[in-house]
Amino acid sequence: MKTYDVIILGAGAAGLKAAAVLKSRKKSVLIVDMGDAPARKVAISGGGNCNFTNLHADYSHYFGKNPQFVRSALAQWTPVDTLNWVKSHKIEFVEKEPGRYFCKNGANDIIDALLADIGNTEIKYNTNVCDIEKNDNIFTIKTDNGDFHAKSVIVATGGVSYQHLGVSNIGHVIAKKFGHKIEPIRPALCAIKTKAFSTELAGLSLPVEITVNKHKISGDLLFTHFGIGGPVVYRATLFNSKQMNINFAPDTDIFEFLKSKKQTNGKKTVANILNEILPNKLAHFICNDKRNIADLRDNELKDIANKINHFEIMDGETIGFQSAEITFGGVLVDKISSKTMESQICNGLYFAGETMDITGDLGGYNLQWAFSSGHVAGLNA
Repeated sequence: MKTYDVIILGAGAAGLKAAAVLKSRKKSVLIVDMGDAPARKVAISGGGNCNFTNLHADYSHYFGKNPQFVRSALAQWTPVDTLNWVKSHKIEFVEKEPGRYFCKNGANDIIDALLADIGNTEIKYNTNVCDIEKNDNIFTIKTDNGDFHAKSVIVATGGVSYQHLGVSNIGHVIAKKFGHKIEPIRPALCAIKTKAFSTELAGLSLPVEITVNKHKISGDLLFTHFGIGGPVVYRATLFNSKQMNINFAPDTDIFEFLKSKKQTNGKKTVANILNEILPNKLAHFICNDKRNIADLRDNELKDIANKINHFEIMDGETIGFQSAEITFGGVLVDKISSKTMESQICNGLYFAGETMDITGDLGGYNLQWAFSSGHVAGLNA
């Protein structure tokens, strides 16, 4: 019976990073993946350009029951380490925002580098894990492609987002079997469905401020045919976004603005006046009153202003795991060592990446977490 030192479940960023470290330690490794290609989520990340890290990555940019859990791993493999690794592979990159890096020639450069680092490490593709057992300190991974044995296992199966790429919750199933608790999962970093807006606004984009659960998020909003998207909406989903308040003019007190215009431009309609601040379609959607502004009472202007500075959405729903960039929730980290990624319940069982209840903000934070946690798991398994 062949027994590997380590079996890695998942050939994503975290699993491949762990495999590279294990190879440098001269460990025998098998990677098991249910898909037909490695790093499938990496390939589509950042719009295909792979936002591979963010130099601002620290615990304040992560979410879950215990975001502080990321501290040790991010210290052991830092964003600077990731950037230097990219440079060592001569990958061309661009800095689109301060500290936020993308591949200049596409995500395949990152995938090729990850595969180069693991060399001839054995990978079993199109292999579904059915069960896992541990007897006499040896793990047996039961799959639809046979049984495999190892002294240690790294669960790097990711979440259940981007379902068309071939994903499953097997990582959560394995963790639960060995006594770990699972934080309920939901889609995050995705667009929101709502009936609050006309489909005629689809394609329109503007900077806004969204308040959700007392959190304020600023950025660009994009109207879609089913609701709203754009970076600010994606980030709002990190705070569970069924109810939110949108300020379409964050730098302007619209009520005071309209009262002033009532005195100086009384013969204009409100929509025409709002065109100075808002896109034309949005201005007419919010107020299509044909009366001159001079004919509107202040309380009517106040109602219009509230629709701009405090637009309430009560029916927001994420579009689902099929298009979500990340899975919020997962294996609770209270029984996982932040220094080694090893289970504190089952010796030899390790976790890396999105499988855990750690979710990063939009902007390269999730891929950095995959690299950091994979690195640490690879050092210790």
